[in-house]
Amino acid sequence: MNGTIASEGVSDPHPSPLRWLILGLLFAVSVVTYIDRVNISVTARQMMPALGLTEQDMGLVFSSFVVGYALFQIPGGWLSDRWGVRIVLLIALIWWSCFTAWTALAATSFLAVPLGIVGALALVRFLLGVGEAAALPTFNRAVTDWLPAHERGLGIGIAIGGIGVGAAITPPVTAWIMVNYGWQSAFYLSSGIGLGLAAVWWFLAADRPSRHPWHRHPDQRSHTIPAVSTRPSIPWAILRNTPSVWWLVLSYGCLGYVAYVYMSWFYLYLVNVRGFSVLRGGLFAAAPFLAILVSCPLGGWVTDRLAMRYGVTTGRQVVGVVGMGLAASSIALGAAVESPYLALASLSLGAGWLYFTVGAYWSSTSDLSPTHAGSLSGLMNMGANLGGAISPTLTPWLAQQWGWGVSLGVAAFMALLGAIMWLCIRPGEGLKQL
Repeated sequence: MNGTIASEGVSDPHPSPLRWLILGLLFAVSVVTYIDRVNISVTARQMMPALGLTEQDMGLVFSSFVVGYALFQIPGGWLSDRWGVRIVLLIALIWWSCFTAWTALAATSFLAVPLGIVGALALVRFLLGVGEAAALPTFNRAVTDWLPAHERGLGIGIAIGGIGVGAAITPPVTAWIMVNYGWQSAFYLSSGIGLGLAAVWWFLAADRPSRHPWHRHPDQRSHTIPAVSTRPSIPWAILRNTPSVWWLVLSYGCLGYVAYVYMSWFYLYLVNVRGFSVLRGGLFAAAPFLAILVSCPLGGWVTDRLAMRYGVTTGRQVVGVVGMGLAASSIALGAAVESPYLALASLSLGAGWLYFTVGAYWSSTSDLSPTHAGSLSGLMNMGANLGGAISPTLTPWLAQQWGWGVSLGVAAFMALLGAIMWLCIRPGEGLKQL
């Protein structure tokens, strides 16, 4: 297991156009997920004065999404293992698209009477998070079923790399829509895009290559990964007794803390702290996510190459330690410099290095257990979003008490801590009891 990666998991070891179709669809869904979660960080500029919300109120609304997203990671992954990716992702897309639209209406809906404006917004964002929770574990299930092991780092890097596009285009486009048509319009538009993509996914996707109508050999079946209906129950006892699983969860929790600083507060940091205008801030807020667009698949490709040459554990560890370590140093530098443009460049590189590690994290769950890749990656991503649930509220509080330098310094420390934890993660050993 610590040697080179074998091409297990799919019946056809050679690349096929269908794999690229599935990766393209996952990339598109990834774009939409981040449009729907990042747009509120931009519309907050108008929402807060219009609805009488403070930064702490807005932080609570941000965090409520992350709580719902975190709590339903494991159910989302388990459902993709049991039901297959096609139906699970369809339901999830429709669900979260509806609650995206409801975000625009929450303050004037029937929910605002018993819960108040903040409570109504928090509940709607919580339910939106419940829907989006199924996305990334389902991505990992799809990549595990559709790609051989030596391509999974790149595959999940491409799929999750869509967040770079979604999060990059959202600040400038949302800012323009907000200025010209009001903040509510941004939620209606992104909801419509999600519903349209749900239809495309249903007509073009399949659970695995052998079930796709365009597959050249429809009777072939995988001999390594069980079919959806025959996968055994999640081996919780084995997971609890595997140290690599928990170090992976904790380390990804550190990444989640830092990631949500960018998703929740980076735009407002540029405008309110670094002095950029509303539209210019929206344009420059795309920079970290453009870095992610490049670094996410690049990191996946690098970890696959290293794993094939030096073994799975070394290939994943090197990318994890280096990426998280460089993210920590870049964020610390960006927090300390006085030049707003140098800060923008350094913080953007920090986001890029942070997501350079994503392929190593997610492919490690498939390395540990291909059979339970959806459930195990859901557990890992729950850790990321428990860390992320703290970040949106703690970040402005730290900034209010001690300044944004300290607040971003804490984010840099969390990235460094995540890098150190990688030294204890050994995906090449697998879940030996399975």
